[in-house]
Amino acid sequence: MIDFHCHLDLYPQAKEVYAESLRRNAFTWLVTTSPKAFRATSSVLGRHETVLISPGLHPEIVSDRFDELELLTAQIGDTIAVGEIGLDGSKRYAASYLKQKQVFSAAVRRCHQMGGRALSIHSRQAVSDVLELLRLFPDHGVPVLHWFTGTASELKTAIGQGCWFSIGPAAFCSAAGKALATKLPRDRVLPESDGPFAQLDGRSVMPWDFDITVALLSDVWSVPFEEVRAQLLSNARMFVNKIGYTKLIEKLI
Repeated sequence: MIDFHCHLDLYPQAKEVYAESLRRNAFTWLVTTSPKAFRATSSVLGRHETVLISPGLHPEIVSDRFDELELLTAQIGDTIAVGEIGLDGSKRYAASYLKQKQVFSAAVRRCHQMGGRALSIHSRQAVSDVLELLRLFPDHGVPVLHWFTGTASELKTAIGQGCWFSIGPAAFCSAAGKALATKLPRDRVLPESDGPFAQLDGRSVMPWDFDITVALLSDVWSVPFEEVRAQLLSNARMFVNKIGYTKLIEKLI
């Protein structure tokens, strides 16, 4: 099983979920919501080669954690990945949008300065601004747009800029989500859970729910289950190779 965007540290009984993820998953990308959370999670859960823990500063909490920006840029220097970062242009977070742009711009600039990182990016109602900031710092690395909900035109631009896309079961709960999934470039799609926030049938999506995503993509792509599974595993191998996490390639079979 594989999961390319999971808030594993925020599940109830996180240590138990972490242990189960180690048992079940060949790879889990644990994105954090703040630099201090990254530091605490790394300490409490510990390090394992199949779990990539990355520092982030989630746009939804920028107003409360803006003072952690300097810590974030320092942490980016010591990791191969960053996330969750990005922008949220919804009305609920309009008051913090300028600070969000400062944080995201600083993070992308730092990735650019360090020769590139993997980036797990939140872009709700802010895709154009996200893509513009990525364009300004072209050596930022490999961007993954998590739970992409932009327009067809924005999708085309994102593809042209080399973006990847992580998608999970909750994205298929709407007709719009299913329609967008059909348009994603199949060789740049990665599975995610976005647990524990993402819900499916009244429960949190789990880090090992990979085959649910495979089945949902199989349906909307009209491609056999095993073919979709093989495609996502191939994508995963290509991605971890691009970001220099090559010790995992043999596990992703």
